[in-house]
Amino acid sequence: MLGCTLSVGTAFSQKPLIDYVNPMVGTQSMGHTFPGACSPFGLVQLSPDTEMIPHNINGVYQKDAYRYCAGYQYEDPTIVGFSHTHLNSTGHSDLGDILVMPITREVKLDMGTADDPESGYRSRFSHDTEQAEPGYYTVMLDDYNVKAELTATERTGVHRYTFPKGKGSIVLDLTYGIYNYEGKVIMANLRVEDPYTLTGYRITRGWSRMNYTHFAVKFSKPIQNYGCRNEEKPGYVGWWRKFNMEDNFPEMFGTRLTAFFDFDFEDGEPLEIKVALSPVDALGAANNLAVETGGKNFDQLRREVQQKWEKELSVVRINDTEEKMKVFYTALYRTLINPSVYQDADGRYRGVDHNIHTAGSGETNYTVFSVWDTYRAQHPLMNLIKRSYSKQFVNFMLNHYCQSVHGALLVWSHMGNENWCMIGYHGVSVVSDAVIKGLDINKELALQACISSANVPYYDATGEYIKYGYVPSDFSGVSASVTMEYSYDDWTVAALAEHLGNPGVTKEYLKRAKSYRNVFDPSIHFARPKDKNGKFKENFDLLDTHNQGFIEGNSWNYSFYVPHDVNGLIEEMGGEKQFVRRLDSLFTMHLPEKYYADNEDITEEGLMGNYVHGNEPSHHVPYLYAWTNEPWKGQYRLTEIMTRMYKNKPDGLCGNDDCGQMSAWYVFSTLGFYPVCPGSDQYVIGVPHAREMTLNLENGNTFHITAKGLSARNVYIQSVKLNGKPYDKAYLTHADIMDGGELEFVMSSRPNKKRIFTKEQQPYSLTR
Repeated sequence: MLGCTLSVGTAFSQKPLIDYVNPMVGTQSMGHTFPGACSPFGLVQLSPDTEMIPHNINGVYQKDAYRYCAGYQYEDPTIVGFSHTHLNSTGHSDLGDILVMPITREVKLDMGTADDPESGYRSRFSHDTEQAEPGYYTVMLDDYNVKAELTATERTGVHRYTFPKGKGSIVLDLTYGIYNYEGKVIMANLRVEDPYTLTGYRITRGWSRMNYTHFAVKFSKPIQNYGCRNEEKPGYVGWWRKFNMEDNFPEMFGTRLTAFFDFDFEDGEPLEIKVALSPVDALGAANNLAVETGGKNFDQLRREVQQKWEKELSVVRINDTEEKMKVFYTALYRTLINPSVYQDADGRYRGVDHNIHTAGSGETNYTVFSVWDTYRAQHPLMNLIKRSYSKQFVNFMLNHYCQSVHGALLVWSHMGNENWCMIGYHGVSVVSDAVIKGLDINKELALQACISSANVPYYDATGEYIKYGYVPSDFSGVSASVTMEYSYDDWTVAALAEHLGNPGVTKEYLKRAKSYRNVFDPSIHFARPKDKNGKFKENFDLLDTHNQGFIEGNSWNYSFYVPHDVNGLIEEMGGEKQFVRRLDSLFTMHLPEKYYADNEDITEEGLMGNYVHGNEPSHHVPYLYAWTNEPWKGQYRLTEIMTRMYKNKPDGLCGNDDCGQMSAWYVFSTLGFYPVCPGSDQYVIGVPHAREMTLNLENGNTFHITAKGLSARNVYIQSVKLNGKPYDKAYLTHADIMDGGELEFVMSSRPNKKRIFTKEQQPYSLTR
């Protein structure tokens, strides 16, 4: 609701919350953001692309492709066009489907180059004319003097191009793609149904092994002339050879297809283009277009999507400086982009089995689940503030399990495909956390799916993990990290089984949950890979991230990854004093440049000593001080991370946002607590980062948080009250928050070293 206020405490901002969101905020050195228009959790992310670097040329990886995971780089001087699907700051990529570009000069069907834009259809642009906000993007294409404006619904990208008077054209490139390569497009088809309407499809193979993108296009002006080019030279075309298929022929197809459409702009009226997508068929796309945009113009649709964003953002109201509010609401915005709707308005969707299914009443199918990242904070955040959405996400995951030939929950869901990215079977964490936090899920199916997912013998050495009690280095190059993540996943299965009253499964998986101990080397008290004979790796480097048995982290980082058994971890590290010394050292030690110089995912901006906030395995680490007698150290480090690693500028993030995980960490941490161990009902108290905050929960309750005295100097908690009573635990429960109430922090410039916690007051640990 625009401009709403709360009666409790200080009046909150009267400005619309969308005014605090900056979609231009990207990743330092990487730029993995798309600044364009999308609807909350929408299929369409309509955004400018500034370059296309192939993923590989003749099988040779092109390193610069990584910079274009989202298609856009803030420093680039030209825009190639506007495509309809993007990933939110991931470390690998795909998509960039259905590229549209307006032009006024001679039609050229190549992109051209940034150094010579006139050689193709791209255009120069300036940030002076560029504006991005939730649900809207605009820029002037300088080479054409065309004003481009974008907005979106869940399944439809809506363009408005204001041309100079005269003639102009639209290029529709069905060859372009992010992480493109020769042969990525398996087939594209385009039909001119009438002077205003196109339909078609594109089938690609990439990170999504078989991605079906059907589309329907509606122009506000009639096409005057059109044509295409297909650079593919098939050996046989049959009787189609009787036609000139490149000139005003209404059916176009090929693996390298680019088309153009001419329009008359003498009347001075802009051209509106609506492009609806469907994973099913062109009829579904046409219906999506009619249902979501029928009878509505660009301005109406822009207002509607921005009202949706305002509603979704208003679940959290904060009061602090304008700059801090911009960082916070930008982060909250980014947590609400993915997962993405993957279902037509009529309920049909393409399943992971590539059959067409129809969702049940009240159900919605989704895609784009980067679960290795998002199980940590983004999904737990949805379980707290967006429970109705989270129920749909988890129901989709159970459908994925039922459709999977492997009998497994998803690892990385991508446009109706499993792409198997990263390690662990963390779908069990998301499902368990949702059930334990009270979402209305089929509980027996949930437990069945979790057990099955944990026992696919050929998935990443799972069979060997069960046999040996750890993943031997003989079977995986990242065996130590895999073992540690499986160990946590197995704990979530045990937690779910215990919640459902199944003691046999609980006992079995609690035993498996201790497997992390099998890769701790007692001689050095760090995790270390070992072979099937039990011999630890020789020539071992604790700081190296390559060929040392860990993925996207070194032993120093990963050795702290035991979120379900911190007390057991403290034992393995040699006791509390050594544990605290190691935590301290992690944040202060010098990490030589050689250890991150060649790592695509890690840059110096994301480092704090050897602590790597730019990558997910470290995200819980500052909260581990809560299990020690020096919890105030975590308060200092958390404040430092929130202040240094999150900025309101184009390179304001210190690492890949990974579908909202980096941003979800900031949202939770600003509130003053964090789900260190999803699958438990606890949130570990850290330190608040805003003076006043209110959660407007779906059950009608509000949870109000104040941080009295908070300032740049006053970053230490002196005392805590919950509902007016002194609170002496190091954690909140899910019920504490969902029941509503008041959480009051009193802050000071000096740590309260008497505020320490007994074992009973500390957060959960498997080992007590």
